[in-house]
Amino acid sequence: MPNQPWRNPRPAPNLSEVQPRLQNLPPVRLLWSWWPAVLWSAIIFTASTDTFSSEHTGSIIEPILRWFYPHITRPQFDLIHHLIRKAAHLTEYFIYGLLLYRGLRRGRPGWRLSWALASIFLAAIYASLDEFHQSFVPSRTASPYDSLLDTIGATCAILFLYLYFRLRTTSTAERAQQ
Repeated sequence: MPNQPWRNPRPAPNLSEVQPRLQNLPPVRLLWSWWPAVLWSAIIFTASTDTFSSEHTGSIIEPILRWFYPHITRPQFDLIHHLIRKAAHLTEYFIYGLLLYRGLRRGRPGWRLSWALASIFLAAIYASLDEFHQSFVPSRTASPYDSLLDTIGATCAILFLYLYFRLRTTSTAERAQQ
């Protein structure tokens, strides 16, 4: 065989050598990382329709509260119903913040401020869009305070993750010293 410098001197890899890399292809990892956040976005969007308006959730919560506390007054019920709905905002965006961070992290190790800030920013943008969507639903009211509450929920999730990774790193370092 004549001297052919353009040829690759390495032999072609076997399938067993390539398979581990095939499982971590970026589009597959991207899809694997982001599908929970996309699904949760759809759930949040569904929750901002007429089905989950105050009138509809009140008709579900009121019998449950009256079963526990039969003598509840209308003002007491209205306050508890309001607090439950606001807690739902915090909870759904707490979960959303965790899922956004998971998507941005894409299986990479550790905690990074850039991933955290991007997660909070994305959650704030989606919360604003969600309130904008609610402005077109006749039985819903759009409120910037709800958007702020949603962003606070996502921020709490990121702070929770920061503490989790910080404590996990500390305990791993302590175990390594022993």
